[in-house]
Amino acid sequence: MDYLNKKWKIWYNSLDVNHDGKISIEDVEESRNKFTNLHELVGDKAKGVQVNFEDWWNKYIFRTGAGKEISESEFVQQLTEAYKKDKAGFIKEMQACFDCIFDVIDTNKDRTIDEDEFVYAFKAFGHENEALVRKAFSLYNKENKHVPLKDIVSEWVKFVTEEDTGKKDIIMEAFKEGF
Repeated sequence: MDYLNKKWKIWYNSLDVNHDGKISIEDVEESRNKFTNLHELVGDKAKGVQVNFEDWWNKYIFRTGAGKEISESEFVQQLTEAYKKDKAGFIKEMQACFDCIFDVIDTNKDRTIDEDEFVYAFKAFGHENEALVRKAFSLYNKENKHVPLKDIVSEWVKFVTEEDTGKKDIIMEAFKEGF
């Protein structure tokens, strides 16, 4: 569990969009506003993405209640409890979590993510070092400069569910590089 706890803390910190040491509604607002601005989304498209972002945060991140601030220790504790209670169920939930957010991020709905979409997504989550984000993207085996959405989702699910330190984990590699 130590390795998973370490990764969940990394995930928590990656969700602290405004880098204030806590995850709150301000992180939701900043991420969805940055995302819609970077993609130059307007009107119904922008509203739809903003609603989908907030729904994702409320369902998968704010486990203590919709929009309710959550500390790192609460976040890790809740993930630990869910994992220990039903590992298969937890993996299924994380699959749904990452299917959901990457479906929102795939604004053109081509079921792939190109490098620019990847950069915009991670900038929206407060990762401003574009060179590091591009390096993280390069860790994927990409075809024609696009990564199938299912491959990105699979790697994130592995990151938040795999206990074995010996298994290749490109998300962990990216964070070790300073992502």
